[in-house]
Order: sequence, then C-alpha cells, then structure tokens
Amino acid sequence: MTATATRPGRSGEALPAGAALPVTDPATTRRAALRLVRRDGRAVALMLALNALAAGAGLAGPWLLGRIVDTVRSGGGVHTVDRLALVILACGLAQLLLARYARYVGHRFGERTVARVREQYVDRALALPAAIVERAGTGDLTARGTSDVTSVAQALRDAVPEVCVAAAQALFLLGAVVVLDPLLGLCGLGVFSGVFAVRWYLRRAHGAYLAEGAATSALAELLAATAAGARTVEALGLQERRTAASEQAVERCRRTRTRTLFLRSVLLPAVDVAYVVPVVGVLLAGGALHGRGGISLGVVITAALYLRQLSDPLATILFWAEQLQSSGAAFARVEGLGRAPRTRTVPAALLPHPSAEPSPALPADDRIEVTAVHYAYGAGSASPAADRDVLHGVDLTVRPGERLAVVGPSGAGKSTLGRLLAGIDAPRQGSVTVGGVPVAALDPAALRPQVVLVTQEHHVFLGTLRDNLQIAAPDAEDAALCAALAAVGAEWAAELPAGLDTELGAGGHRPDGSQSQQLALARVVLADPHTVILDEATALLDPRTARHTERALAAVLTGRTVIAIAHRLHTAHDADRVAVMEEGRLTELGTHDDLVAANGAYAALWHSWHS
Repeated sequence: MTATATRPGRSGEALPAGAALPVTDPATTRRAALRLVRRDGRAVALMLALNALAAGAGLAGPWLLGRIVDTVRSGGGVHTVDRLALVILACGLAQLLLARYARYVGHRFGERTVARVREQYVDRALALPAAIVERAGTGDLTARGTSDVTSVAQALRDAVPEVCVAAAQALFLLGAVVVLDPLLGLCGLGVFSGVFAVRWYLRRAHGAYLAEGAATSALAELLAATAAGARTVEALGLQERRTAASEQAVERCRRTRTRTLFLRSVLLPAVDVAYVVPVVGVLLAGGALHGRGGISLGVVITAALYLRQLSDPLATILFWAEQLQSSGAAFARVEGLGRAPRTRTVPAALLPHPSAEPSPALPADDRIEVTAVHYAYGAGSASPAADRDVLHGVDLTVRPGERLAVVGPSGAGKSTLGRLLAGIDAPRQGSVTVGGVPVAALDPAALRPQVVLVTQEHHVFLGTLRDNLQIAAPDAEDAALCAALAAVGAEWAAELPAGLDTELGAGGHRPDGSQSQQLALARVVLADPHTVILDEATALLDPRTARHTERALAAVLTGRTVIAIAHRLHTAHDADRVAVMEEGRLTELGTHDDLVAANGAYAALWHSWHS
C-alpha cells in the first residue's frame, strides 16, 4: 500500500548505496541443494535406480558384439549371430525405454524443485525490510530473481537427470572393462588424466562466475536507475555521464564473461584429449595381448567400444560440471537472500535488558515518543562520510489523534525522521517508541496495522483496479472500495469502462502519476491504521487536486494520528502542530499561529511561500 523513498529522496536526503545482498559460501550452498534433494528423496531414488538399469542394459551391446566377432572367427553359424543381434536390439530398446522414463522422473523432480526455489525466493524477497532493498538496489534483487533463478531452474530440470544417467553409464562402462580384463581396465583409467584440468578449472570457476553475476547485477541496477530517471537525466544534461557509466558497467560484464570463457577454453580441449588416451591404450595393449594369445579379438573390440562409449557420458558430465559452476554461483546468490536480515537492525540499547521484564507484544497505546535520536545512513561502514549524522538529538512527542506537520528546507532530515517513525530504520542513538515499545523492534506484521508510511513514490500492480485496492484489505466489499476511492478524490475511477474490474497497466487503463498516488492513498484508507505518515504523499498532484485530496483524506482519518511531511505549507496551516527541521535538528515546535508570531524560521518559510 505504500512505497519507500528512493535514492535520492525528494527532500534531497541521499540514501547511500549499501552493500550488495549476501551470497552464501559453497558449503552452505551444497547443504541447501541437499535439502532440496531430500525433500523429494523418493523421486531421486527412483531416478537413480532407473538410470542404473538403463546403464546395465547398455552394456549388453558391445559385449554381445564381441561375442559375435568371436563366433564368426570360430566358424559359428548364422543362426547364432542372428540370435545375438536380436538380443542386442532388445537390450537397446530396453535401455531407450528405461532412460526415457528416468529422464521423465528427473524432469518432474526438477520442475517440482524449481517451483520450491521460486516460491522460497519470492517469500524471502517479500520479507526483506524496505531499507535493505533500497540500499542493495533493485537491480541486484531483479537479477537474482530472473537470470539467477532461471540458471538454477535449468540445472535442476536438466542437469540432475542428465548427470545421473551419464554417471551411471560411466561407472558401468569402466566396471565392464575391468571385468573383461584387469589390464585393459588399467588402460581405461587413462580417462582420468583430464582430472588435473578439471581441478584447475574448479578452483577458479566459482569465483569467476560469482564476479560475472555481480557485474550483471550492477549493470541491471544502472540501467534500471537510468531508465526510471530518464526525464531527469535529459533535463539536467546527464546523458554523456550516464552513457559513460553504462559503458563502464558493460565493460566490467565483458571482462568477467571473457574470464569464464578463458577457463572453458582451457578445460574443454584438455578433456577432449583425455577421452582419446584410454581408447588408444586399450587398442595397443589389447593388440599385444591378442598377439600372444592372452585374450580374444572380441574382448579387445568390446573393451575399445566400451571406452569409446565412455566419451559420451563423460562429455555430458563435463558439460554440466561447467554449467553447474555458473548455476552454483547463481544458486549461491539466490540462496544468499536467506541470509539477509528479515527485520531492521536494532541497536542493543533499544532492546530490554535480559533481567528486565519482557516488553509487551503490542504497544500499550498510540503515543509516539522520539527521544534524543541520532541517525546516520550507513553507520558502521568503512566510509567516514557514511557515519556522519543526518539527525542530531531529535526529541518529539506525537499525541494520539494529533495532526503534526513536519516542514523545513530540502535536506533538513524530514524524510529520515519519517522513516524512523515508520520503523523502516532504527536510530543510531536514542529511541523511537509507540506505546512504549521500540518501533524498529516490532515485527512488521504487528507494526503495519498501526503505522503506515506513504511517500511520493507509488506502485500500480498488474491486475484490476479491485486487485490493486484489495492488497490493503483483501475482504473489502465493492462498496468499501468505492468509498475509499471517493475519500481521496479519485472520481476518475467511476468513469472507467469496467469499473472496479478494469485492468490496469499494459493493455488496460494506464493511471497517470496523480491517479497512481490516489490509489496509494485509497489503500491507506482501506488499511485503517491508527497512525499515517505522509511523506509529501500528494507531491505529484496539481495544487488544486492535492488540496482536495488532503482535505478528503483528513476527513476520513478523523481521530487518527497523521504526520505530514510537507513542502506545501497549507498542510502545516491545517495541522494541530508544526515541527520545523533544520540541518537534522528540530528547531521549532508549536501551532501555526504561534510559530508565525514567533517570527523564526517557520515564519520566514510561511511568508516566503505565502507571497
């Protein structure tokens, strides 16, 4: 129902870019993958069993072909050859059916697991505090939810069944060569000469793919910010600067992708050579043994065919091993969302002492207390500038049912104070409480029904007008929805062709800025909180519409606490009290008439605006 302030805020208070969202370490990523496998253990067991049977059936062909060679050399009849050929055909058909069903089971497992990954990602993303998302940037979150989840989906859907089939085939083929002749089996172990190249690759690939994912997220964030602020970029003549920044981000992406391409260019040729080594070894050793009468020609041919067949499953394993490095890095980024804080970071001083009586689960009343609050964006970071306070010792009491206007010049700290009052951020020092409970320590589910922040930013979701409104009140009837729209002056809604069933967005009605903002305000009316913080919530409306909307909203919110962060001073004129912010400090507090009579900072703002 609300949106948080963007970087920089309308008030001019820049929100610094924080650290990227977390990424899990390889051990944690493996444990998460194993948990997904265990959740569908029966399907995995069935898939492995079917793959083993398919691999066993595939061993019959080369062995029977060797028997045919020996039969022909020993003068066997055509009937024996035909019979063996029919057995080869039957085993090939059995292998085809078993492998096909194994892949079917594997793909179903993959799709179910991907659905769990996507659902878990959405749940985690929605649980992130707004401040975490703002400072990490939406580009990183978007990249993880799109390209990274797609990469994980491909691996789970395709890699798991393919690798299981290939691994079973490789093990059975190597085992069959050893059973035929242990010496030839030793020659077959030459295929593992490619292990050195694989180890070299694996030591470098994970970090390289993580760097590629980070560069992709940074590029997505830059492009999204540029597109969203295109008009501002054009108005301020920032095209060349944004183009240069975009080119640098593209160059970083190119370098990271070139790095991963180089790793593949070393790995793949080295492993291709490793495929040929065992076949050559078996032919040379087998020829020598056959010349001395140690083994039959059929055994040599069978072993050579087994090792020649080994290249296909090993190529499949290698291909997916390379792909799984990319997918593993993507999964580490997707799973890393689970390590992001689910709630705001609350200073230890705000939490009750272990020996003290526990705080009540819910606030005792609607009274809001701000006591000696200091706040710095990015406090504790390596940058000294980030630790600089933007609020300095603010003290304020907001009485239940009061209408308080917060005014001041751009950059004075008004929006920052609003974020603290709404519990989006926690103070570095001091406290912000509602009913005696620290606002930032409240669970969002307990906080939002009581305090709602509405900024000048707004969201219109794909769906009908009814869907957009029922986000705030899922059980609201049409009458209540229409009343909420009327309360905020959204007369345009009654003129829509399908009324509340009108589709919004692409292919339907496209609300303009003022209509979108009225939708956000209508959601507030439906949510019915006891305290509403309006951070220049009517900034996108023309003065007449804004005035009408503010009066209508004020009428609806009678008896509730309203804190209005305003740049239009008529809002302050209508408020019970006015708080004046200057350079992060609360410098004046009182009624409009008292402050005008005091002839201080507010009086200067009033006379300047009024004239």
